Amino acid sequence: MQGLMMDMPLLVSSILEHATRHHGSVEIVSRRVEGDLHRYTYADLNQRARRLASAFTRLGVGVGDRIGTLAWNGYRHLEIYYGVGGMGAVVHTINPRLHPEQIAWIVNHAGDTHLAFDISFLPIIQAIAPRCPGVQSWIALVDAERQPTIPGVDLVNYEEFLATGTTDFHWPELDERTAVGLCYTSGTTGNPKGVMYAHRSTVLHAYAAALPDSIGASARDTVLPVVPMFHVNAWGLPYLCPLVGARLVFPGPSLDGKSLYELFEAERVTFSAGVPTIWQGLLAHVRSNGLKFSTLQRTLIGGSACPPSMIDAFRDEFGVDVIHGWGMTELSPLGTLSRLQFKHLDLDPAAQRRILAKQGHVIFGIDLKIVSDEGQELPWDGTTQGELLARGPWVIREYFRGEGGDPLVYDADGTGWFPTGDVATIDPDGYMQITDRSKDVIKSGGEWISTIDLENLAVAHPGVAQAAVIGVAHPKWDERPLLIVVRAPGTEVTREELLAYYEGKIASWWTPNDVQFVDAIPLGATGKILKTKLREQFRDYVLPSE
Repeated sequence: MQGLMMDMPLLVSSILEHATRHHGSVEIVSRRVEGDLHRYTYADLNQRARRLASAFTRLGVGVGDRIGTLAWNGYRHLEIYYGVGGMGAVVHTINPRLHPEQIAWIVNHAGDTHLAFDISFLPIIQAIAPRCPGVQSWIALVDAERQPTIPGVDLVNYEEFLATGTTDFHWPELDERTAVGLCYTSGTTGNPKGVMYAHRSTVLHAYAAALPDSIGASARDTVLPVVPMFHVNAWGLPYLCPLVGARLVFPGPSLDGKSLYELFEAERVTFSAGVPTIWQGLLAHVRSNGLKFSTLQRTLIGGSACPPSMIDAFRDEFGVDVIHGWGMTELSPLGTLSRLQFKHLDLDPAAQRRILAKQGHVIFGIDLKIVSDEGQELPWDGTTQGELLARGPWVIREYFRGEGGDPLVYDADGTGWFPTGDVATIDPDGYMQITDRSKDVIKSGGEWISTIDLENLAVAHPGVAQAAVIGVAHPKWDERPLLIVVRAPGTEVTREELLAYYEGKIASWWTPNDVQFVDAIPLGATGKILKTKLREQFRDYVLPSE
């Protein structure tokens, strides 16, 4: 016997319809590439998204066709999210920080038929257009009077293209498993792989992300996604905010500390989200200018491990709660978030901070486990490390076009799990902590050393701006840690000071064998440290003799 409930598919268009009907006057504010601020409402978004869907339909775009974007966070990009996704086509967000050759490969592999771009990425379009014969039109996201030109490339103006559609377009009732979004992994090893999201997985992810012990967003919030819309759909915020009726503020291309702070204050932002490198710049700006946050209440930090010192700085200096999160492109991306439970409320602040420094507890829909090299499930004791596996309704089943074959590992009963590539512990309360990427963990004398722990301790030193730890060959122990540091401006911290700083904080045999000072540490397209480049740079490095 089945239940007798209405059968309504979970579609992103239903999120927009809900926002229009019940939060239609809520504002969306965008700092544009043109330099000004644009304001309109969810009701306006719906009208323009319908017009865009109509225009693409007249152009021959159908269900499943991929539409690429090279764009910052802004209202036009949001219109593509809903107009393209709502009509049944697929929004393919592309990371503009990749090399043009890699971008061209991704566009061709995805099979993009049209590509919309912000004019700040005009040089990229100029470089890739001759290599992407399948792209039928290149759409400039700009007012008609600012329309750029590229010799030999027929550029379409977005506003003029939008005017060819009508607002009476009706959102189709699609199968909720229809594809809606496509993101490619960062491709630090080999070519990137495509992750194809469904309407169902996207809506469920937005529901779960909005829960109180998750992001906890509501119609009382003003949300500024610093995390780009080309980075795993801005962690789901473009879907979550209209779902709950939150006010949206988009920063456009200006992501420096000064620009972000001014926008936070002017628009009374209460919640934001981004990677640690962004917050380093923001904290440096507010500290150096003696500033405070008047409305910011909490921020989600993810993408890479957030140093405990950063959590302390936000909380102690500025009264802002940090939600430490973990996820992956393959998880849409949210997997865990670190929030306290009732049993933790009476703990002393130091104990609470140890919990909040972890990547956190799963949200409903996600399950995790850690396994040994032999695939045996390991205990949740907070100390045993193992490879982290995940499963859930917004976790990848396979990559686009079947790249790499079946990515899952299976239990004896046939249950599939996605191997994340992370090494982690899980404590008895279910709080997960990443100790390293499996390819980054240092194996010294048969024991593991967490590079993340060593990096977090290093950046807590006032003389350190950035730090990375890699394993270097050792004749006796196979590998030993090398600490690579960018000094904080105006400081002269020494090797001896940094090595002494570890004393009493870690097991003595974890202490790095040496320190190297550099002018910059290479970062990838999503702000993560590129340890592949560091390992190449220090490939022939010889540790000092003991």
